[in-house]
Amino acid sequence: MTDTIAEAIPAATLVLFREGGAVPELLFVERSKAMVFAGGALVFPGGRIDPGDRALALELGGEQDDMAARVAAIRETIEEVGVGIGLSDLSGETLAKLRAGLHRGEAIGAVLHDLGLTLDPAALTPFARWLPAHANMRIFDTRFYLARLPADAPAPVVDDTENVRVFWATAQSVLDDADDGRVRIIFPTRRNLERLAQFGSFDEAVRHAAALEIYPVTPWVETRDGVQHLCIPDDLGYPVTSEAMSAAQRG
Repeated sequence: MTDTIAEAIPAATLVLFREGGAVPELLFVERSKAMVFAGGALVFPGGRIDPGDRALALELGGEQDDMAARVAAIRETIEEVGVGIGLSDLSGETLAKLRAGLHRGEAIGAVLHDLGLTLDPAALTPFARWLPAHANMRIFDTRFYLARLPADAPAPVVDDTENVRVFWATAQSVLDDADDGRVRIIFPTRRNLERLAQFGSFDEAVRHAAALEIYPVTPWVETRDGVQHLCIPDDLGYPVTSEAMSAAQRG
């Protein structure tokens, strides 16, 4: 069979920070083991960009691919965990109505209009973009964004469809749990957690992101000392830029 690279599916994900302790906590969801992509793994809320996200991006203006990804990251976070970012009203009752409309398949722009809400995409900070090139596999062109949890945000509640658990944890604690075999994380999540573990605050993470160019990270395989490694560029702020293929979890 000829190896072919499928067309990438545009997607977005949101790294949500909660401060108050010695280091920030991040919001994670655990994907259902039944899911084809990253089944059973810990990930940040997110998913593919849909036509409704692009329609709202047209209204909001700006660079359209980035704007649609911001809308998708916000929408997916509402759908998956019931937390709203950049909304003019963050009350639990309003979020519940918004989430219900999204779960019915309504476009986010229409639901926002019906509820009299506005959306501020500037609440998100671009952090990274990952574009793997797996042969004969579904691949995603995923834009990562950072956001701070609003002070009056309700507690997250898992959607219990694609995901089975939602929780707050530090980046380092999840890395430690993965190393000890208690949780599963895939290669892009691990690399981003290693990067996020460097920051003592949300503002520090934002300054770091602003200082670096963002371009698609496409891992490649390279033999080092006779061992195949999965590698990424070394100029994007990641403290670890390779992992033995025998250990790397790609999906």
